[in-house]
Amino acid sequence: MTTSVSAPPRKPLKVVYRPPRTYLTPTHYCPGCTHGIAHRMVSEVLEEMGLAERTIGISPVGCAVLAYQYFDLDGVEAAHGRAPAMATGIKRVLPDRVVFTYQGDGDMASIGMGEIVHAAARGERITVIFINNAIYGMTGGQMAPTTLPGQVTTTSPRGRDIHAQGYPIRMAELLAGLDGVAYSVRHSLHDPTHIRKAKKAIRLAFEAQVRDLGFSMVELLSTCPTNWGMTPFEAMQWVKENMTQVFPLGEYKVHPELKKLRV
Repeated sequence: MTTSVSAPPRKPLKVVYRPPRTYLTPTHYCPGCTHGIAHRMVSEVLEEMGLAERTIGISPVGCAVLAYQYFDLDGVEAAHGRAPAMATGIKRVLPDRVVFTYQGDGDMASIGMGEIVHAAARGERITVIFINNAIYGMTGGQMAPTTLPGQVTTTSPRGRDIHAQGYPIRMAELLAGLDGVAYSVRHSLHDPTHIRKAKKAIRLAFEAQVRDLGFSMVELLSTCPTNWGMTPFEAMQWVKENMTQVFPLGEYKVHPELKKLRV
């Protein structure tokens, strides 16, 4: 006769968690959108650095206009494209606060191009999280300054014609040429390896502000499955195979003091 021995109870495997400094709330983002990943990384970095209590986030018009529903931080909204101007005012009045803007490509590289360039040229001590999904997401899928050559949008139904509509604007490279910029990099959110690299970049961007080194910006190549007409998996592949060819990943300007902090 054999005696059966019951196996010890298995410890539940935690597969999801709510990032620190975020609210538990339904998302308004489309399935496969990488805004949620970017939100998570920003909230994690601010908590890990002990900055959350004195941070102010600014979100203008765009898909992230409702960011205040997700970030458990002080935050304000700005008019379309004007987040850098608002961030400048807040940082100058409250220099002890950590101030960041969270902007899309239509907002920052088109409507707000003047705002971002001059804030960077002045070396404003703010941090910019730039979501580049190569299209206007919230307002109807129109062509953006970052739309790829040949890419179909609602305002370029035959694909972006570079002879008529010009070439995509590479913001990381453009801002890196300004003296007031301490940190300008581009990363991608298409797979775990690149997401980890992006998080390290976000930390360095906030370090630039905390150390009073100048303006900092992290560009994140992101998906927009709905307006691209793709599944979430197809969108991730499209970022990897197409966007990274037009927008090469890498560091375009890194202040010497930040180079010492890279891990």
